[in-house]
Amino acid sequence: MMKNSASAGMGAHVAPLVIISPVRDEAELIARTLDSVVAQTVRPVEWVIVDDGSTDETAAIVQRYADKYPFIRLVTHPDRGFRKLGGGVVAAFKYGLTQIATPNHDYIGKLDGDMSFGPQYLATMFQAFSADPKLAAVSGKTFRPENGGLVEETMIDEQVAGQFKLYRWSAYCEIGGFVEEVMWDGIDVQLARMKGWHTMSFDHPDARLIHHRLMGSSDKNVLRGRLRWGRGIYFMGYHPLYALASGIFRMREKPLIIGGLLIIAGYIKAALQQIPRYEYPGFRAYLQNWQINKLKALVKGPR
Repeated sequence: MMKNSASAGMGAHVAPLVIISPVRDEAELIARTLDSVVAQTVRPVEWVIVDDGSTDETAAIVQRYADKYPFIRLVTHPDRGFRKLGGGVVAAFKYGLTQIATPNHDYIGKLDGDMSFGPQYLATMFQAFSADPKLAAVSGKTFRPENGGLVEETMIDEQVAGQFKLYRWSAYCEIGGFVEEVMWDGIDVQLARMKGWHTMSFDHPDARLIHHRLMGSSDKNVLRGRLRWGRGIYFMGYHPLYALASGIFRMREKPLIIGGLLIIAGYIKAALQQIPRYEYPGFRAYLQNWQINKLKALVKGPR
């Protein structure tokens, strides 16, 4: 684990990490996230929480913690009047970047306001960074509470949880930051890997992220979220076969069957409408080659 030179009080060490949390109407859940960060054995040097137009008690709750813990800062992003999924989150995150008071930091994190995790989470992530100098981004696996237990939200090991994404600052700058679109948290990972970096998520008792909201359900309902997901993967540049395989795979998740069908339908609708696609030079070819190789490996099976 990396060595730290400063103390944040209560025995917690300070990491050269700044976390930014874009939040909107998270009053029911954000205390879980605040408590989780405060309890870390390795704390960020600064945590900028961007209130993105909340109409509930979110800002008041955050301010109570900020009054007690100096590393937490609440800033207000001009209200656009509605929750804009994907692009809105990234826009608020980028606004948070402009509000950072710490002059030097080696890592940047994007954290949602509906998460909780154990006190060793950040220490465990920094162990992973220390072990691999080419590791651009890392997270634990995500789980949601259900029927008294935890259900893992499916994510391949090369992916990094968008709910709490930790980046090496140099890698974040090299990819040009996050794209203001729904699939920002898939584009960034593939772009980093395209540029020679590594990305990963891994399961470990100290690295589990508890997601207190069903993925894709934060705007209207989960069915609309699945349609939006399909549109997003078309924008990102998914190969049609991989989009079909992804939809079929997601049929086993809630909402059963229909969720996967809606992902496929969203992709097809976006293709028929010929919506604009992500046009970073070479990205789509790289992504689709990676996807086809994944499908070939799946067909061949384990050797």
